[in-house]
Amino acid sequence: MALTDTTLRSIKPARLTKPKRYPDQGGLHLYATPTGGMSWRYKYRFAGKEKLLTLGQYPDVGLAAARDKHIDARRLLSAGTDPAAEKRRTRRALTMLHASTFAAIYEEWLAKKKKEIGPKQIANTIGRFREVNSCIGNRPISEITAPEILDVLKRIEKRGAVFTAKRVGQQIGEIFRYAIATDRATFDPMPSLKGALSTPPTKNMPALTAPADVAELLRSFDGFRGSSVVQAALLLAPLVFVRPGELRQAKWADIDLDRAEWKFLASKTKTEHQVPLATQAVAILRDLHKITGHRAHAFTGRDPLKPMSEAAVNAALRRLGWDTKREITGHGFRAMARTILHEVLDIAPAVIEHQLAHAVPDTLGSAYNRTKFLPQRKVMMQRWADYLEKLKAGADVIPIKGAA
Repeated sequence: MALTDTTLRSIKPARLTKPKRYPDQGGLHLYATPTGGMSWRYKYRFAGKEKLLTLGQYPDVGLAAARDKHIDARRLLSAGTDPAAEKRRTRRALTMLHASTFAAIYEEWLAKKKKEIGPKQIANTIGRFREVNSCIGNRPISEITAPEILDVLKRIEKRGAVFTAKRVGQQIGEIFRYAIATDRATFDPMPSLKGALSTPPTKNMPALTAPADVAELLRSFDGFRGSSVVQAALLLAPLVFVRPGELRQAKWADIDLDRAEWKFLASKTKTEHQVPLATQAVAILRDLHKITGHRAHAFTGRDPLKPMSEAAVNAALRRLGWDTKREITGHGFRAMARTILHEVLDIAPAVIEHQLAHAVPDTLGSAYNRTKFLPQRKVMMQRWADYLEKLKAGADVIPIKGAA
């Protein structure tokens, strides 16, 4: 007789001494074991061989659902298809589908990147891609279109993180190329988006001036895997915003860590320039002093008697994934500081220009006065360092105009 729900509920597998089959109809039966397992099975013959197909576990799959699965399997069988083989094909297809989603391929790509870049950069990348995966993560990568990607990047761009949007786009391109290499995609839609995103105008040397992009830049420095001397230069450059040549040729004899000041001959004005050092800058230099303090130059290169290469900082920026042609260079920290100090922190332009060691004629006709606005510059440099520190930590630092 066919099974009923009442009969099924009365079955007590724990009372069995050996596995038992409870037949329903047409080869369908419930298979119970003393360990408590109960599964629906369909016994049939295909190509002259007896076969068995599992249709699900009871009670997760009830009697009615088991009979529906049984009917589907019999239809395949009558059409000349082995139901068990079809189930394996379906399972493989679902596995492949999951392995071919954008999120799955992103995870594989990320695992590969972990061998190439530092933990801080990985953490930043994961943070950037949360929004991306929430939008297109579950989609098969081969079905994702350029307009879908553009929509995600526009969302990032609307928050003011123009360069972050661009970096995410570049990394999405890497993920698509990885998918192509692993035979899960045939087309990279990123080239078709060229010109679709905003490109902020750059003047002279490229520089980041949006706080969100500056925060991204500062966080990336912690993930630098290279010379500790070059990393110190990266960390110090935005805090002092001197010319790249002045930074790399800095000498310990010119730096007074106790007085928190650095004096040197400015490369443009050829006069003595004074840089007040914020507490954060002093901390970086004290750590660096443990490494190069016995040398003349603070930032020594491969030859310990010479300063590091003039290309070292830009090379480090490129190694971190920054575009030194369009985003930021060692010289760009000066434009970054000048813009944000004035437009965000509301510092007077004259104070900023003197700290930049620019020739600014005063009423007495002096092209440059190293001590002018020195008290204000000391306050500015500490305020600037505090601002960058909070920005890097993720704070939404928007000072009130006039607070200076």
